[in-house]
Amino acid sequence: MEFQPKKAKEKKRLLNRSAMISIIALVLAMLTSGIIIKVSGYSPIEAISAIFKGAFDGKAAIARTLVQSTPLILSGLAFTVAKKAQLINLGVEGQMYLGALAAAMVGSVDFGLPHALHLLVAILSGMVVGGLLAGIVGVMKVRFGSNEVIATIMLNSIAVLVSNYLASNPWKAVGSVTGQTEKILEKVRLARIIPHTQLTIAIAIAVLACVLMKWFFDHTISGYEIKVVGQNQTAAQIAGIKTGKVVILSMLLSGTIGGLAGSLHVLGVDGRFIVDFSPGYGFSGIAVAALAAGSPIGVILSGLVFGAIRSGAMLLDLKTNIPLTYADVVQALVILFVATPLLIIEMMQKSKQAMQAIIPSKKRGTES
Repeated sequence: MEFQPKKAKEKKRLLNRSAMISIIALVLAMLTSGIIIKVSGYSPIEAISAIFKGAFDGKAAIARTLVQSTPLILSGLAFTVAKKAQLINLGVEGQMYLGALAAAMVGSVDFGLPHALHLLVAILSGMVVGGLLAGIVGVMKVRFGSNEVIATIMLNSIAVLVSNYLASNPWKAVGSVTGQTEKILEKVRLARIIPHTQLTIAIAIAVLACVLMKWFFDHTISGYEIKVVGQNQTAAQIAGIKTGKVVILSMLLSGTIGGLAGSLHVLGVDGRFIVDFSPGYGFSGIAVAALAAGSPIGVILSGLVFGAIRSGAMLLDLKTNIPLTYADVVQALVILFVATPLLIIEMMQKSKQAMQAIIPSKKRGTES
């Protein structure tokens, strides 16, 4: 019989449990949403059929699903990276906006750079801006004890409003009626995978980002430190880990991925920054991360699931008159069904730890 260390067995058990919770949560979310559709006077079977056709029926539908999945995968990954250190980054939407604006501005000006270098600079500019925005929150938390949830929500609103203002006023395209920047140069656009669709190599970059983050957490010292801090910050401090540095690094990485999502969207899909371009990709990343249960690889599958639901919901609205908000209902239900059992498990573990602490103290009292 092959020997397997205790830690490896425990890790495998936790992964299996998380995967099972995620699968059950998705099934329950779909069943519950089906009941809601039925109660609302629509046909659940017709709705599911329309979603499936809208997401997978033909080359164009599959391309649309992958296009919708790309920002969801990256926003889910951004949230997952922060959560590894027990941080909650609710500012991914704002990081996407600033990242998209930075990439659009860099991509619309001809600096005389070679195609590949100009594209790389445009992508990196969005990543840097997104990382800095989240990094500010990390510094605020370490230096002043700020709550990252409140800080990211506040900065999120500021980032979106500032981005929209700049695209509607000083950086607005000449002659444009709506709020949008100048077109990104054709040489800086991402290469298309399927002609006559919006599907570009952005999906491959998103998948690669997930694989790289999986490797980072499993094979680097910094990745290990982030996980240790997330599991027990006090123990990490005793072990000599600089928890402040880890908190800032986690937020920087999370924001960088958020900025990458924005960069890839404007360079691949829109070809310029457009006011209010996101239908809530950053916030949808919470549902993606919840279903992935902390796994960077799981984020890929989770993002594809929600991408298919979003893509299919477009046809759903046309064929059945069921509103597009159906996709949002499914997302909310997934979060509910994933979070509830995890919360119950956590409460049971804390209760068990409390009982274990009480019993020895009673024994000592009896012996004395």
